[in-house]
Amino acid sequence: MSKQVMLVTGASGFVGKALCNYAAGYDFQVSAVTRTPNEFGNNIQNIVCDDFSAAGSLLEGMRGVDVVVHLAARVHVMQESSDDALAAYRAVNVDLTLNLAKQAAAAGVKRFIYMSSIKVNGEKTPVGRAFSADDIPAPEDPYGVSKMEAEQALFELSKSTGMEIVVIRPPLIYGPEVGANFMAMMRWLARRVPLPLGAIDNRRSMVALDNLLNLILACTSHPKASGQVFLVSDDQDVSVTQLLMRLAHAMKVPAILLPVPSVIIKFAAVMLNKASVAQRLCDNLQVDIAKTKEMLNWTPPLSLDEGLQVTADWYLSK
Repeated sequence: MSKQVMLVTGASGFVGKALCNYAAGYDFQVSAVTRTPNEFGNNIQNIVCDDFSAAGSLLEGMRGVDVVVHLAARVHVMQESSDDALAAYRAVNVDLTLNLAKQAAAAGVKRFIYMSSIKVNGEKTPVGRAFSADDIPAPEDPYGVSKMEAEQALFELSKSTGMEIVVIRPPLIYGPEVGANFMAMMRWLARRVPLPLGAIDNRRSMVALDNLLNLILACTSHPKASGQVFLVSDDQDVSVTQLLMRLAHAMKVPAILLPVPSVIIKFAAVMLNKASVAQRLCDNLQVDIAKTKEMLNWTPPLSLDEGLQVTADWYLSK
């Protein structure tokens, strides 16, 4: 039986590089698309494409491919610098995605998996209510809007081409090679910095990198995945205070957490023009993955604590 052929865009990124190696380990033949030459190993073919906007930029590279996993994107940033942020996000996350998908359909690709974002659902959830995959989209920023519009354009393309579309909307992803805010938390803990986060009583969903990769592979061939939107998480929601305590335990360091009320943190953040940071620290953002588990007969292989331990072990080995 021949290997299933997977093409991954954004293959040099946090998720992309890990996915290429993960899929190769599961006996996929993998083509990794990057903007500059990269070495992957594991018999992974590197396809260099510095301009997805060209009409046939990847057409030949996608011939014979069974499934495309599209990770390349203009990612969300806390301080957007573009004068027209929505236009900038649309140019990459909508226009280039649709161009790539049209090439995939023309090349005969059977299934196209699109990595979207929980931001399509919104920025926060009310107490006791989690986002679900079938909620009406309610993005609040240009990045979320662009991801929603890309989803809609892909499902429309599927109607005319027959190429199967699968959408995955992850919340915060953590794991080896993680950066941004999660990396900052590990640095603070490692340096034993006192943090004013000892009284945050919220609930946040996250997903370990290995759990996300496992779901992506499930979506490559499961017959019920076609035409669906799936949410993903570790299926264990925690407060930011609990997260820091568990992460500190995994790192074998004390968590020095000061019990500052959320209302004070939010007020100080507004004064410092950091309201969005406080929202991520203090508000709820929960996802319901019941549809994912039931439709795909899937459960996250790693628990939250196992995912944190893998991440801590990577950080401590650096």
